[in-house]
Amino acid sequence: MSSPASSPGASRVAVAAPHPAAIEAAQAVIAHGGNALDAALAAAAALTVAYPHQCSAGGDLVAVVRPAGGEPQAVLSIGAAATAVDVDALRAAGPRMPFGGPQTVTVPGVVAGWAALHGLGATLPLADLLAPARALAADGVPVSAGLHRAILGRLDGIRTDPGLTALLLDGAGNPVTTLRQPALAATLDEIGRNWRSFYRGHLAHRLVAGLTKLGSPLSVADFASHQAEITSPLVTVIDDTCWYAAPPPVHGATFLAIAGSADLLTDARHAQLARDALLGDPRNGPIDLDGLLLRSSPVTTAPSDPVKPAGDTVAVTAVDSSGTAVTLIQSVFQSFGSGMLEPDTGIVLHNRGSSFSLDPSHPGRIAPGVRPPHTLCPTVAVAGDTVVALGCQGGRSQPWILAQVAPEALTSPDLPALLARPRWIIGAREIDRPVPTLVMEPGIPSAPTLTTTAESLDLAVDTTAGPHDDAGHIQVSRLRNGALSAASDPRADGTTVIT
Repeated sequence: MSSPASSPGASRVAVAAPHPAAIEAAQAVIAHGGNALDAALAAAAALTVAYPHQCSAGGDLVAVVRPAGGEPQAVLSIGAAATAVDVDALRAAGPRMPFGGPQTVTVPGVVAGWAALHGLGATLPLADLLAPARALAADGVPVSAGLHRAILGRLDGIRTDPGLTALLLDGAGNPVTTLRQPALAATLDEIGRNWRSFYRGHLAHRLVAGLTKLGSPLSVADFASHQAEITSPLVTVIDDTCWYAAPPPVHGATFLAIAGSADLLTDARHAQLARDALLGDPRNGPIDLDGLLLRSSPVTTAPSDPVKPAGDTVAVTAVDSSGTAVTLIQSVFQSFGSGMLEPDTGIVLHNRGSSFSLDPSHPGRIAPGVRPPHTLCPTVAVAGDTVVALGCQGGRSQPWILAQVAPEALTSPDLPALLARPRWIIGAREIDRPVPTLVMEPGIPSAPTLTTTAESLDLAVDTTAGPHDDAGHIQVSRLRNGALSAASDPRADGTTVIT
């Protein structure tokens, strides 16, 4: 990294992330004059090294950025299906997309997303922001408790892939205690020198060659056609607070439909049904945004159950004293994504394509060059001089996970206590339940009322033994009355820094 910036008036920054290595990376760039965007990018890159079960340079990225005093923008770097995808063969193989494997890999969007965010106001060179991640990959990073759980949870799948086996298991077939990733370090070094090589250069050719060996139909032309989309976010005003979220094919509308609801469980169930029936890529046909926002007749039946990805994602939030705020979410979807690591580049490949529908009439149907429906749900809120960046891990449950804390995140004097409170989610196969179910952590004060409401909605009811990963890993950073604060969900391995 270059020498410290000479900037006596530089902003202070609050950052929250789900792993200490990400916070250390953020601290390093803040010390060299970095702002909220620099800190978020450094943390995000470090997470692709330390948390390969949840994110990778081989995944996707969605973010909402509010520049100081400016209008928020959404960054959607979501990869599309291969031009050569054989839709007929996929439909002939079964009623749903595969859970993992080469047919679920779409073009990875993370790297283009980093570059797009960098262009929105980061102050340090991208190579400097990736330097802490490169060092982690080269020198090694201890396996966290969360990663260890994920390895044990997908042990059989890991053993079928040579790349993941070499990274995650020792000679006896047991989980390693330290991740060492020299191939990934070299890849990050090349991205830092010229990120475009990931899509249109030597790195793209190497990665596509590896994907071809693994059975993927993705081509060099598919990679070259990828671009991050920078667009206006969706916005809803609740009690003088503007809540911003990403538009389709992201389900930000699902969060906005229920934010501030007086009957959150009922509205969440209605929004869930609408999302499952209506969400898709606007490039593939019109999207019923009013339906997603619950502004039109409610959807009363759901399509067939989606495949079961166990929502593995990371959120990084950062706010600085100038009022710049960013919520950045990147993901490989299921734990370890498609279940494949390309050995030459060291990149774990996501399985975002598993979210496509094989129903030719569904808005989220698979087609060449189309992006899948997406679960990442970053949000930023602005109310007067208060700015909040909020995001979480939690798969398809992200909207109602966030909605349970969003209103109080604006004013709560104790953000860590807010995130530690017990929460509930709803889901079915994606949370290992055979039927649509309300799942509550123990200790929710309104549990009796929630149970009664769930029964009226034909939801089964279950209670976990304690705090549970399925209830999400929320990260929040805030500027309020000139003071910075942040909190990282105790269900994850994370922490915060204000510096």
